[in-house]
Amino acid sequence: MSNGGPEHERVSPQQQLTVDYMQMAGHRSNVHGLVEIDVTDTREQIRAIEEATGTDLSFTAFIVYCLAATVKEQPHVHRYRDWRGRIYEFEDVDVNVLVEREVDGDRIGVPHVVRAANRRRVRSIHDEIRRVQADTSNRPEAGIAGLARRLPGLIRRQIWRLPQWFPSRWKDLAGTVAVTSVGMFGTGNGWAISPTNYTLQLTVGGIGTKPRLIDGELQSREYLSLTVTFDHDVVDGAPATRFVQRLGAHLEAGTGLDAPSTE
Repeated sequence: MSNGGPEHERVSPQQQLTVDYMQMAGHRSNVHGLVEIDVTDTREQIRAIEEATGTDLSFTAFIVYCLAATVKEQPHVHRYRDWRGRIYEFEDVDVNVLVEREVDGDRIGVPHVVRAANRRRVRSIHDEIRRVQADTSNRPEAGIAGLARRLPGLIRRQIWRLPQWFPSRWKDLAGTVAVTSVGMFGTGNGWAISPTNYTLQLTVGGIGTKPRLIDGELQSREYLSLTVTFDHDVVDGAPATRFVQRLGAHLEAGTGLDAPSTE
């Protein structure tokens, strides 16, 4: 019987990893850009594909595809600088994406790395994300999360310094760029700002409607709220601006949606 005192609950391993990550990522020179992307035509394309095929198509998979395509065009935003000042630039774009799945009875966002996303199709990325979402097994985690959970706190937190110490090892464990989505947990527009250990991260917010003048006619359009975060120690302002403009063009045009569904 309760005596009216506070109830105690242990922090989950996933929550502890998030706390560690936030503490260490806050030391980087992050610069955030809050942008709105008109995705009305793109969402219509996705709905048309779903009607034609009878299967859904993940909007997150499309964002991952566009991010990787833009990084391939402008690889300078894909660089890392180690503690000795050496610059690393990788050929493949490995995207760490937050995937909502069931863990110990709760649905939470867990990280998953989509390897070589710059050489993949949207449908291939979609299928991989869906496989991860549907996986309810309790097998040991791979990658950086699985490694971190086995270490004591002081050492565990140092893992998040890998981008500065050993960029190639960071790529192997956690990918090279990141997409995290707060829009998956709610509706409506709005941005989120998060510290990151990546040179480049997209934080996907909600989608809301607002008027836009097109060909002299006021139309209701759907806008995606997107936060683009750069490490300013690696990426300067002008290249970052050009990258955001090109990424926005891909997202508005539905780049990759008309490509074959095979890898």
